Amino acid sequence: NMGGTLLPLELIDRCVGSRIWIILKGDKEFVGTLRGFDDYVNMVLEEVTEYEVNPEGGYRVTKLDQILLNGNNVCMLVPGGDGPVAEVEEE
Repeated sequence: NMGGTLLPLELIDRCVGSRIWIILKGDKEFVGTLRGFDDYVNMVLEEVTEYEVNPEGGYRVTKLDQILLNGNNVCMLVPGGDGPVAEVEEE
């Protein structure tokens, strides 16, 4: 699609099989391998790291094998992103 429009679901489709950083409404972020999604952007992720913002600063980090993420709560998707910790280390 040479210089044409890229629809949101097409972008997500290109990310299947790749690492993706997902920022939710609220205080949670996930980094994992996108295995699939539907029209509501519900997503199946594997090899997941969950980052939960600590009120005192920093993150509580949890490793998960596989999750189903409700698309309603998604605020932003970062294809190829490594998560919040990687961003902090680069500054």
